[in-house]
Amino acid sequence: MTEGGGLPPLRDVIARHGLGARKALGQHFLLDTNLTDRIARAAGDLSAGTTIEVGPGPGGLTRSLLANGAARVVAVERDERCLAALAELAEAYPGRLATVADDALGLDVPDLGAPPRRIVANLPYNVGTPLLLTWLAIPDALEAMVLMLQREGGDRLAAAPGTKSYGRLSVAAQWRWTVTPLFNIPAEAFTPPPKVTSTVVRLVPRPEPLAPAPAEALERVTRAAFGQRRKMLRRSLKSLGDAEALCAAAAVSPEARAEAVSVEGFCALARAVGSHANGL
Repeated sequence: MTEGGGLPPLRDVIARHGLGARKALGQHFLLDTNLTDRIARAAGDLSAGTTIEVGPGPGGLTRSLLANGAARVVAVERDERCLAALAELAEAYPGRLATVADDALGLDVPDLGAPPRRIVANLPYNVGTPLLLTWLAIPDALEAMVLMLQREGGDRLAAAPGTKSYGRLSVAAQWRWTVTPLFNIPAEAFTPPPKVTSTVVRLVPRPEPLAPAPAEALERVTRAAFGQRRKMLRRSLKSLGDAEALCAAAAVSPEARAEAVSVEGFCALARAVGSHANGL
């Protein structure tokens, strides 16, 4: 058998191994090879370093990554039912697929393989945001991420100030990453169909952050501001100290609401908070 050749249809693999999608794990399997190939190609050149896939399930996207030239795929899967199916796929691509049976939230990405590293994943719906926030904080460890997630989540990543979708996730992503929405995938493409449309986005680390800011202070500022997004900053930032003074130091209007403040504005507020904490 040639490498990767003779693989049974994915639906047969699912039936043989009893891999019905589990709601508790946020599983929705994408079986359309045209779509999984499109996601794999969006990740660019996979011939060097490590391609990390989270939540591969029965291995639909995994197949496309390997077929599109991924030299090394590390698949992180917490559902033990899927391991046998992934082992069969590893046999078809000798030395190119490793499976880590664990929860991705507890893993350090740099430990999963040699650079350049990229994450290509159909994010489980129930843990998408916690995983995203973890990965957004380590741009130096990755060359790119290509992620499929609920359309609402993709909209939040790319949202501009002044829009309904703009929030903490928008600031965290755009501060150190360039976010590019790629294409949508309808619910009926999945088994079972989710209740929402999905979207694929590509994130590439910026050479430098959009503006200087202490990461911990930026997280505190955005949490406070968007936690009370309907209130003016003079009210929502009170928990961080003298809100009027912080806004003055950052040259941001204290009458502005969180959704109107740019990423650069939040970075200025974070610097002001950092200076205030240091007694400067």
